[in-house]
Amino acid sequence: MIGGMTMIERVFRQASKVLDEVWMATDDDRIHDTVSGFGGRVIMTSSSHRSGTDRCAEAAVKITGGSDDASTVIINIQGDEPFIRPEQIKALMECFIDTSVRIATLIRRVMTGEDLFNPAQPKVIVSKKYGCYLFQPVSDTILP
Repeated sequence: MIGGMTMIERVFRQASKVLDEVWMATDDDRIHDTVSGFGGRVIMTSSSHRSGTDRCAEAAVKITGGSDDASTVIINIQGDEPFIRPEQIKALMECFIDTSVRIATLIRRVMTGEDLFNPAQPKVIVSKKYGCYLFQPVSDTILP
């Protein structure tokens, strides 16, 4: 428990501080029941997804009915991010003020060698204007 809440509820509460709608997507009945229990919106997805991003994509199609409305922005926050700050979510939201932006993600500079070699932390190479040159999901190798 984190501040008297489950991790998933804490993520939901943090996101709800700045987003108009928050949906939790899961393939696990226990998570579904937990989210329903605290009054959150939850949608069941396939158990075959390889990543949270894939799960988010399925949920987005189900929630929007497949609409490709350019004004709809989906912000993918993983359920294991209980300490995400509202200002981080706002920073992501601001990326979409430019209607040509179709995808954005939070990044930060690698601060220690440990982070650089941690395969659980994806790496990204960006331009000076933060355009993405290369995104490397979880891997055992370091970007060139």
